[in-house]
Amino acid sequence: MFSGVVFVVNHGCDDDSDEENVMDLVAHRRRLRKEVDPLELPEKTFILNFRVSKALFLELDGLIADSIAPKHNRGLSPRVKLAATLRFLAQGSYQQSVANDFAVPIGQSTFSKVLEQTLNVLESKLAHLISLEMTEDEKSEARRYFFEKTGIPGVVMCVDGSHIKIIPPHEDPVLYYNRKGFYSLNALMICDHSKKIRYVNARFSGSNHDSFIFNNSTCMGFFEDKWRNGERMFKLLGDSAYASKPWLIKPFRNPDPDTPESSFNLKHSRGRSIIEQTFGSLKNRFRCILGARQLHYAPPKCVKIVNVCCALHNLCIREGLPEIED
Repeated sequence: MFSGVVFVVNHGCDDDSDEENVMDLVAHRRRLRKEVDPLELPEKTFILNFRVSKALFLELDGLIADSIAPKHNRGLSPRVKLAATLRFLAQGSYQQSVANDFAVPIGQSTFSKVLEQTLNVLESKLAHLISLEMTEDEKSEARRYFFEKTGIPGVVMCVDGSHIKIIPPHEDPVLYYNRKGFYSLNALMICDHSKKIRYVNARFSGSNHDSFIFNNSTCMGFFEDKWRNGERMFKLLGDSAYASKPWLIKPFRNPDPDTPESSFNLKHSRGRSIIEQTFGSLKNRFRCILGARQLHYAPPKCVKIVNVCCALHNLCIREGLPEIED
């Protein structure tokens, strides 16, 4: 049985023998790809390896296959490209495995190209899954959930930022060094009562403050327009870092104990805990963005990775897939 995603770095060809060895390795990988079918795995093991069900994998394969089809008969199939990309997003490393029974035999340099191509297509095809618009049923369910938690009427979503660790970029690295002492993107996210991600903006560097990112994101105009158009039961919970808005409910600063303000803050915190739960669910499912790891790519590619992980996270919620435990 194979373990993990197999990546072998070629160290160059010093003579004819080395060149033959490289050619043998390429042929060996090609044979392995023909013999290994991830869909033969048991469903539970498949989900652990790829974070999606077999049915969802086939749905994604059908969605992107035409866009990443090989240009010649020796090229990697769309299914292999998708499997390799999902394994990377799930694990966050090239070789570490969740289970010891699957491998995607691809050279490391080839995988880098595969990841770029597949991310671009997934980001484009899945963008519609992240939307601030809600159906009337979704609004009703969200308001009910947050009112039970907080006693505040009209709340439908929560907002917060989460740092995604990256290696120091070549350009302007100081901008990405955050107050916690590491390099990151500060990803603004908005979630609803079901942990579905309704908005993500990961374009800002780690040194930027949450409120600055929020004020310079399209989501602010969206909520402003809702309020101006008379939709007063479409509110957002945020922490004290954000500016006061009639539609953005934030806690009181430093209230005295045993006061109505401290009681309000406690209820507010109960309601807003859903955004922290969402971050935990997202990062446990797609561990490439887990705090213990770091993304080894330039910021624009890291942004794509975050966007795709958020969209896939929403698909997993839609399908009712179990969360991944620590």
